[in-house]
Amino acid sequence: MIKILVTGSDGRFAKILKKINSKYKFIFRNKKQLNVLSATSIINNFKRFKPKLVLHLAGLSRPMNVHEKNISKSINLNIIGTCNIVNQASKRKIKVIYLSTSYVYPGKKGGYTENDPLKPWNNYSWSKLGGECAVQMYKNSLIVRLCMTEKPFVHSKAFANVKSNFIFQEDAAKIILKILNKKGVINVGGVSQSIYKFARKNNKKVKKIYSKGEFPLRTDMSLKKLKGLLKNAN
Repeated sequence: MIKILVTGSDGRFAKILKKINSKYKFIFRNKKQLNVLSATSIINNFKRFKPKLVLHLAGLSRPMNVHEKNISKSINLNIIGTCNIVNQASKRKIKVIYLSTSYVYPGKKGGYTENDPLKPWNNYSWSKLGGECAVQMYKNSLIVRLCMTEKPFVHSKAFANVKSNFIFQEDAAKIILKILNKKGVINVGGVSQSIYKFARKNNKKVKKIYSKGEFPLRTDMSLKKLKGLLKNAN
């Protein structure tokens, strides 16, 4: 059974993975058990568990404004921490799976492919792209750019004029487990639609609002590559 070491095991997505029956043996490590800012901590975990892959989930996401208010924390956890993981994994030929975000795309035209130019629009997405840079240098890796959220939809309001590929974490986890053997960059998400339309399917109480420039209007991605990979896998 292939062993996968998972960083950031106290996070929302890791908790979803813990509930899924899989052919993989997951080794979940929280920030106390594996400190991504400590090379010694990473090395000790790699030596102890000898994983074939590392699924790097540790990092900083919400609240979004923390990346504006505390730049150092954002840089340390999302960029330097990722660099440390890649650095030590590359020395041991451990494959790195890195979850990035659709927000690394400019958010203007939509339908972004994996090869489109990148231009993050806030500090969170810049920090995720910073992590991507390290992962891109290591060819034994997979970068997953996705747009996911919890189920049920937790927000009371949703943008009606913002188009995205939102997908629930449970569905994203199932897809990612099917492409762990791939390398490079893959967009992962759901149907391209307004955030409001996505939210209403799960939470009828969600209220409609409109972005007036504080949020890009077209963050949706092309999923052509993903669909081809999943079709061939079946």
